[in-house]
Amino acid sequence: MDLSWHNARIVSTSIEVLNLPNPDVRRIFWILSLAMFTSMVGVGIIVPLLPIYAEELGASGIWIGLIFSGFSLSHSLFSPLVGRISDFWGRKIFIATGLFLYWLISLGYLLCNSVGDLVLVRVVQGCSGAMIIPLAMAHIGDIAPENEEGRYLGSFSVSLFAGFGFGPLLGGLIMHRFGIEANFYLMSLLCFLAFLVVLLFLPNMKRSKGSQEKRLPGYQNLLRSPVSLGLFLFRFSNAFARGALLAFLPLLAYHHSHMNATQIGIVISVNILLVSGLQAPFGRLADHWSRLKLVLMGSLGFSLVMSFLPSCRGFWQFLFINLIMGMSGALAIPAASAIAVDEGRKFGMGSSMGFFNLGMSLGLSAGLILAGKVSDLAGLSYAFYFATLVGCIGSIGFASLAKKG
Repeated sequence: MDLSWHNARIVSTSIEVLNLPNPDVRRIFWILSLAMFTSMVGVGIIVPLLPIYAEELGASGIWIGLIFSGFSLSHSLFSPLVGRISDFWGRKIFIATGLFLYWLISLGYLLCNSVGDLVLVRVVQGCSGAMIIPLAMAHIGDIAPENEEGRYLGSFSVSLFAGFGFGPLLGGLIMHRFGIEANFYLMSLLCFLAFLVVLLFLPNMKRSKGSQEKRLPGYQNLLRSPVSLGLFLFRFSNAFARGALLAFLPLLAYHHSHMNATQIGIVISVNILLVSGLQAPFGRLADHWSRLKLVLMGSLGFSLVMSFLPSCRGFWQFLFINLIMGMSGALAIPAASAIAVDEGRKFGMGSSMGFFNLGMSLGLSAGLILAGKVSDLAGLSYAFYFATLVGCIGSIGFASLAKKG
């Protein structure tokens, strides 16, 4: 389809963003949302089984951390580079390539015979992931009108969290009924469907010739911005806590409360689905209230409530704590994403989102490895206490830096 891009408007002194006609904006929004939802269901399917699967291959706590962080480490290396290049080449080619590689790598889980094999698969999958979510968010940032960034990013995040939230529930049910291999086959199928949706239906939004020739500010400018550094710290500390949650909550529930895969999947899904359901209303709130305060309240609440998890006994207690964590996390994410869009209009949308996601990837990596080491040395419960401490420090650090911007 030949899209008629017109009425270019300047949204910052350094970046031109094309003003799309409303039907085309809606088309881009819904195609990306559908593709991200489908792929996130596929990725989420393996969440409740991966730590248990790793244990069956002989993984200790530190190895479980390495298995999860293998994804994040490779993701962190590629996100800034791919984001920077996409500011000139366009987003579609990278998003489609990433989803295609996701499809292939999903089948690689079936070939794992050792812990080392599982780490390798996760590393390659992380490289693929660097091309997907950061650039999808950058694409949405490109089309979001000024002062409506929270609404656009909040609404788009519904697809991410709904897919990733529904995945563990579906994955737990499938594993309980059909075994682990069925999860990997379904993950592969869903990622392939997402690839086809993007390849066939997503328009390739390109900059005008003049905009392409304009040199965008480099990453050194992002590093000089207190707001960008604060966002980086928020994403790092928040991801640190979430990494420990996703990697070790299944083990905590399995060993301390003898919960089965279906119950573990429900607990994880409820947390993430609640985040999903609240993205749109909290995104609108972020357009009308202090984004800094929303990020601070949400991130602090999430981290502090996490410290109660080791005291939980039984399905209902785990479920209740995860409900509170989901509400807290949902408050922070749209506001932080909207701030990242503002920074993207200064320094390049792909660059900003790549830097934003770099913090997340490094946080996940550090959280998974260090929490795994703490678990081996002091016990599983202390992995959650340690993650709580890091999350609180990061939230306060974000507020301090953002106020200087």
